[in-house]
Amino acid sequence: MSQRRIYHGKNKHLTDSERLQIEQLLREGVSLKRIAVTLEKSASTISREIRARAIESNKYAPYRIHNRCANLNVCQKMQICSDKPNCTRKCSRCNYCNAVCEEFEERRCHRLYDPPYVCNGCLEAYQCVLRKKYYLHRNAHEAYREMLVESRSGANITEDELLYLDEWISPLIQRGQSVHHIAVHNADRLIVSEKSIYRYVSGGLFKARNIDMPRVCRLKPRKTKTVEHKIDSTCRLGRTYADFLAFTEASDAPVVEIDSVIGRVGGKVLLTMMFKSCDLMLAFIRERNTSQSVIDVFNCLDETLSREVFSRLLSVCLADNGSEFSNPKALEYDAQGRRRTRLYYCDPFASYQKPNVELNHEFIRKILPKGTSFDALCQGDIDLMMSHINSYSREKLGDKSPLDVFNFIYGYDDVLKKLRISRIPANEILLKPSLLKK
Repeated sequence: MSQRRIYHGKNKHLTDSERLQIEQLLREGVSLKRIAVTLEKSASTISREIRARAIESNKYAPYRIHNRCANLNVCQKMQICSDKPNCTRKCSRCNYCNAVCEEFEERRCHRLYDPPYVCNGCLEAYQCVLRKKYYLHRNAHEAYREMLVESRSGANITEDELLYLDEWISPLIQRGQSVHHIAVHNADRLIVSEKSIYRYVSGGLFKARNIDMPRVCRLKPRKTKTVEHKIDSTCRLGRTYADFLAFTEASDAPVVEIDSVIGRVGGKVLLTMMFKSCDLMLAFIRERNTSQSVIDVFNCLDETLSREVFSRLLSVCLADNGSEFSNPKALEYDAQGRRRTRLYYCDPFASYQKPNVELNHEFIRKILPKGTSFDALCQGDIDLMMSHINSYSREKLGDKSPLDVFNFIYGYDDVLKKLRISRIPANEILLKPSLLKK
């Protein structure tokens, strides 16, 4: 049995020299599989490259009638051209037939639809009059470079997000405030980095212009690395996943995993809170995926519940590294500086460290499939959805619902009423999009 070769994703992009090899091997009649083996790429990569970047050619064999009609051998038409009334030849034997006949139907070579998809190396090309395709490495590499440049141009932001930023940032810039000053004092409202704001203003995407920032007009542009938007760049100090494990080992405090669920990009989002001890999940609708919106939810919960209940239920929170959670002090402490919770972060790209909330998002996606806009939803809709989800029994909980286990552990039935989470009879639970159709 032949051993199958496996090529990894290293150096995924084809180079100019590799494209030159492809062109040469095609001219020699080498199969796509052999070309793939020679270049140590997958056959599908070579196939996609050839089909995407082959160019059409109108070249035809000299001294032959240039008729590409599919009906060439059966056509009996004569004198289609009105300016040649004395012509006695069949029109199918004329070079002008394809240009004037209304019933012309172009015949294409099967080689263009099957591997190798081009006419490179075809032994019959010298006498063929059909339309051709050729893979030429120089044209292919230029097309690739052009595509690469276009894919990296433009602003990586949705129209709604841009309108949201422009609405409150442009008036402040036009009042003479610097972007840095705006970013410092409105950090929780930002959804992009300070550098991105400068780029959007410079690119004419905001109502404010560079002329509104005199220093910008005098500064030379310089190349710097993209800055990730964080409210507090030191937010992870003392709050890493290792710190979380050390704290929970020394304490029996319950853990709440928090995360965001995105609807339409740039629109409303959900903040989810998952009580690890009982699988109960809360969700709160937010206008934007900003740090301030998360702070507002924490402040609202602190006000709705008593401080004692809040600190007991949300004593330890575990979040990912999203910018909406990057102002930990505003979440951990109230306006008077009193601690109410502790916030820790998972390691980067390690969502498996908070698996419970990630898995329970599947229930939300049953009702609000991925890509669904949340813009038409209100908190009442979210409360109804979470009531159905939390009333659904789980095998891991001994066929009890998260509501049952929550009440057993905490005995806070009145808390759930304050949070507008109610029990749904087992046979009335609905986990389909129709639940929220109005």
